Amino acid sequence: MILSMTGFGRAETAYEGTKITVDIKSLNSKNFDLNIKIPLRYKEKEFEIRKLLNDKILRGKVDCYINCENLEDGTDVTINPDIVKNYMQQLRAIASHAPEFEYLKMAVRMPDVLATKNAELDENEWKALQEVVQEAVSKFIEFRQTEGHNLAEEIEKIVQNIENNLNQVAQYEEERIQPIKERYQSALKNFDNIDETRFYQEMVYFVEKLDISEEKVRLSQHIKYYLEVMRNEDYNGKKLGFVAQEMGREINTLGSKANHSEIQKLVVEMKDDLEKIKEQTLNVL
Repeated sequence: MILSMTGFGRAETAYEGTKITVDIKSLNSKNFDLNIKIPLRYKEKEFEIRKLLNDKILRGKVDCYINCENLEDGTDVTINPDIVKNYMQQLRAIASHAPEFEYLKMAVRMPDVLATKNAELDENEWKALQEVVQEAVSKFIEFRQTEGHNLAEEIEKIVQNIENNLNQVAQYEEERIQPIKERYQSALKNFDNIDETRFYQEMVYFVEKLDISEEKVRLSQHIKYYLEVMRNEDYNGKKLGFVAQEMGREINTLGSKANHSEIQKLVVEMKDDLEKIKEQTLNVL
């Protein structure tokens, strides 16, 4: 089955009066591109969280937001009055004519004025954080699976359209050769002493140049292989992209050799469907 590159997962838990919420979302990308916003309290674990997400998500432009909300009355943040007074004293020495309130406003913005109680992350809280991140990742993967199922159904319909149009090409193959033969034969009536053997040799050469049997066989094989990879291989987005490129080469060659208006119309339809496939394949993990 295929997985969509697009995904979303949210999970939350409570730990000792704090609600921890994890949101993960992603869009398509060639590589794993992670943007993570994490509270300062958990910064020391950022590398481990990044590794966990990389191992599970694999590819995509990913945003991960971890938020903490205090559920209890009061706050863990305190102001250090001694540091504030020291900053105010120094500010007065620099700008002695400013109002007292201005000194206070500037002082509280200075480093180390605010302190957080229980700043150290203990093992139990880290375990709770890991579990809620894992839960968010699991929901994220479930979302990818659901989107991937819908994506697979849509792609399969489009691939079937290409195969149907390819099957219609056969009915026009003889039509495109006969008018050429008649045109050449009509033109040759104006000449004397025509070497019929050479004429038919040239016709065979010309018909071989227009032969599209190999392109039809290869395109049919690529279609079969595309569906096989899509149904049976995991993390197959890049591989499907490569197969779609090969399909495009055969369709283009078939169009250049078509020499028939109806076949050209079918080629245009196949190209249009192939572009849809390429666009959808970009969103496959």
